[in-house]
Amino acid sequence: MTDHKVPANKLASLVNTALASLEGTYGTTTERAVFRWLSGETRWPLPPTRAALEHITGLTCTQLGFRPKDGTPSPPAPEEDPVYRRAFIAAASAAGATLATPANTAPRRLGSGDVARLNAKLAAVVSMDDRYGGTPELEAHATALTTETLDLQQNGTSSARVRSELYAVAAAFITSAMWAAIDGRRLDAAQGHLNHAVTLAGLAGDPAVQFRVWGHASVLYRQLGRHTDAMAAAEASRATGITRRDPMYASLALARLAVDHADLGDTRTALRTLGQAQDAFDRADPTLRRPPWMRFYDRAELDSLALFTHLQLGRWDEAEHHAHRSLAYLRPDLHRNRALTHANLALAQLGQGELEPALATAQTIPPEMARKGRIGKLLSDFTRRMTDLAPGSAGQRTWTEHRKAQA
Repeated sequence: MTDHKVPANKLASLVNTALASLEGTYGTTTERAVFRWLSGETRWPLPPTRAALEHITGLTCTQLGFRPKDGTPSPPAPEEDPVYRRAFIAAASAAGATLATPANTAPRRLGSGDVARLNAKLAAVVSMDDRYGGTPELEAHATALTTETLDLQQNGTSSARVRSELYAVAAAFITSAMWAAIDGRRLDAAQGHLNHAVTLAGLAGDPAVQFRVWGHASVLYRQLGRHTDAMAAAEASRATGITRRDPMYASLALARLAVDHADLGDTRTALRTLGQAQDAFDRADPTLRRPPWMRFYDRAELDSLALFTHLQLGRWDEAEHHAHRSLAYLRPDLHRNRALTHANLALAQLGQGELEPALATAQTIPPEMARKGRIGKLLSDFTRRMTDLAPGSAGQRTWTEHRKAQA
């Protein structure tokens, strides 16, 4: 709470929102309950509350300072401890041993509880990405969780359904690692994660996971300047079965396709596809249960993708309109998306020759966001365009000094 400047009433609200997402019912946590956690009066919250806290912070409850009543939480069983497992695999490899289960030890039977535990970790990964973007630490964490999931599968037994669900979770973890690398513009690493994600999504046979893999692949190819491949990946995402069952997925696929058409200069198709994305969004049921990684797609994100589309087409006034709408709808916890939208809004204002508003907008982006990844690239584009538009102006000098101070 101190690190992120979150007061007790705000934390209570975040917990209640997380409970609504995880349990389907908005929570009843109060500010007084938070003070009981801080004072130690409540040493071990109820399981749903613990899950919500882990979802919000990306940390375990013991890392947050909670302890069961006996004060000594039981360590995880070796087969559930990824640190132990990696050490065992390394030792076995060095000794030339096989990883077959010893004859006198029955492999552990994996079930829905294992899938639920891993999905809770996935929700925490997604939550951290939503707030802070694709840091190298998040990428490494998601990659490690992929290994943990696959190790669990290799050394246990399960039904075909559970096996498929575990592959789906592993694919989701590595896709989160890929997205973190894309967001941080570590594009070589992202391509390696993509290859792994495609394999795992195929083994899972889960159309929702396949939708996500190809959707992120489209964004990766776009950043690499491979616009034909980006279009093909976006079409593959749109062709997955989940888009026929749920208009929310169809809307996201169509909105991304609109950006790809705009990249290729096809104004008519881009605008038509954007309209189809809006129509699909209006038909979607926002109350349906969806994976945690789909929670980001709401009206604010649809307007953000419309903003991208109009920027690429040079329709600056329309781009600014969608930027303001996106900011109005944007959830307060999505810090990375807010900075990204402000960077694009500044470009839209600059495209209209509005130097002072553009400069003011660009300067609102926090320094820790402005220095990295996609946002850093957009601000570099902003610097170049401002220099071209008003070289030597007071605004250009002010911006140059501002960027130096952020370095």
